[in-house]
Amino acid sequence: MKLAPVVRGLGAHTGITPRIVHTGQHYDPSMTDVFFRDLGIPAPEVHLDVGSGSHAAQTARILERYESHLMQRRPSGTVVFGDVNSTVACALAAVKLGVPVAHVEAGLRSFDRTMPEEINRLLTDAVADLLLVSEPSGVTNLQREGVDDSKIRLVGNVMIDSLVSQLPVARERRTAAALGLDGRRYGFVTLHRPSNVDEAGTLGMLLQLLHELAQKLTLVFAVHPRTAAAAQRMGIESLVAPGQHDVICVGPQSYIDTLSLMSGATVVLTDSGGLQEESSVLRVPCLTLRENTERPITIRLGTSRLVGNDPARIRSAFADVLEGRWGAGQPIPLWDGKAGDRVAAELAAWIYQHDTTRAF
Repeated sequence: MKLAPVVRGLGAHTGITPRIVHTGQHYDPSMTDVFFRDLGIPAPEVHLDVGSGSHAAQTARILERYESHLMQRRPSGTVVFGDVNSTVACALAAVKLGVPVAHVEAGLRSFDRTMPEEINRLLTDAVADLLLVSEPSGVTNLQREGVDDSKIRLVGNVMIDSLVSQLPVARERRTAAALGLDGRRYGFVTLHRPSNVDEAGTLGMLLQLLHELAQKLTLVFAVHPRTAAAAQRMGIESLVAPGQHDVICVGPQSYIDTLSLMSGATVVLTDSGGLQEESSVLRVPCLTLRENTERPITIRLGTSRLVGNDPARIRSAFADVLEGRWGAGQPIPLWDGKAGDRVAAELAAWIYQHDTTRAF
């Protein structure tokens, strides 16, 4: 969702050839292939096939394999996105070989170092040469950390470009109707962060709570592979089994189906940063199942509210939605569907300064 708008934007800059490298960190076809298909992204030119593993093992494999690729085909620059293990590993491999690094979605901070993503953000921003920021808090965070202003660009949120371009298609998909919810109100749920799914007590409580809330509003639960595996390991897989009437459990959804479900939902319950952003633009109330967020603008201007995994807070917020006590949200500056073009323009100017081969 972040790559597609930038690749399209770079098409307007002659002489620059993007090379898409797929690390394989997300290797399930339901979590990768469908996104390339739905968003019209060219097939990756390079596959590193790193697969699963602990954070250290996965990061190490990406670092080793991307370094090997860089040594064989040195580009003018490396562009990394977001905050996953691939982000920090590719950035480190590049900078150690003297290849300039640009970070799209730089500067976001949850200020919670127990989150692996927060460590990835901090390390990537520390070595990046160009920091492309999605919201004003990111600029503030980078300045506070001593980053020179010459490296920082506030460009907006490329995720929203994908939303704007794909929303008509998503609405035509009518995914909710295919699940038997035509004309009915429903909530949309995703859950995958370690703080919510790795402990049996927490995951069991949240799943039971979803079934409780579903007595008031049918919930569609897109069950992440990590969550499904955890539930099976803990012996509570019946709570995420398909075929139930109150909580409709489905597998991971394509981007278009996710957008279709979210755009028609009465409420979203999620621990996903991306869904916080998208629900805010769609003006759909979002119960964010986390104690902190690296996207504070979704709370200040958007429709997100932090509820953690506290049943009392979740019940209260859920009631606020159903009883009409939720704010409508406001437009977020630079989340306008044109961030990819701004990112591409910044990348083009940056790469022309660094190299004449014009290849990423």
